[in-house]
Amino acid sequence: MHDKMIRTEFLIHDLKVPIAVIEAGTRLLLEQPELYGALTDKQMKVLTRILRNVQVTRRLVNDVLEQGRSRQGETCVSRASMSSIVTSVLTELFDLLDSLVSENIAAARTCVELASAVHDSGVRLSFDEGLWEALIRVDEMKTGQVLKNLVSNAFKYRKNLVKLSGHIDQNYLILTVKDDGNGIPKEKQPRIFDSYFTPGLSLSDAVQSHGLGLAGVRELLKDMGGALALESDTGRGTCFTVRIPLED
Repeated sequence: MHDKMIRTEFLIHDLKVPIAVIEAGTRLLLEQPELYGALTDKQMKVLTRILRNVQVTRRLVNDVLEQGRSRQGETCVSRASMSSIVTSVLTELFDLLDSLVSENIAAARTCVELASAVHDSGVRLSFDEGLWEALIRVDEMKTGQVLKNLVSNAFKYRKNLVKLSGHIDQNYLILTVKDDGNGIPKEKQPRIFDSYFTPGLSLSDAVQSHGLGLAGVRELLKDMGGALALESDTGRGTCFTVRIPLED
């Protein structure tokens, strides 16, 4: 079984090269019309959609490879800033939702500017000023994946707002992701981290998420010695709180 997983991960890793080639070629067509000819608006829209979906595929490949590292209990601790992690997560999200907002996110230089860039899209940010720019020692990729999964999930089930906050408490990084959606009934919460389980109250809710995200989040946090808490109920939205120990 272990050998099969390794072979599968080798094949997944090999996908990174053709994905990179497709992405590079698409960017050349979009960004260098002087070399490859001018594009019509319709052609640019099609190529932009291709580029975004290539980027989604690349992220999925990276996520699978990271899950492989998780099965082996591997972590890669480095110094990272909360600002870079949050900015990267929001950029990826809005690359698919609204390219203009994504550009504004990339141009933001402070937490206040970033909060302003996403405000009209229903995102609220609240981070301790000291944490935002400080270098903290965490597994940056795993922390980013945890946050990306929780924020993406919140967007799927929100009505209007997603609130993202963070602070440090006794050498733990505390991250909170909250939405104002329909919430998760108490009786379904014990199964919320099962693979393929979706908490939706209807078929339309269920098809929005395959249910693997939260199961993956739990595994990633286990690797880092962290924990995940859930607060929710029908009609009251959902709040996930992450605790990640900071390395010395």
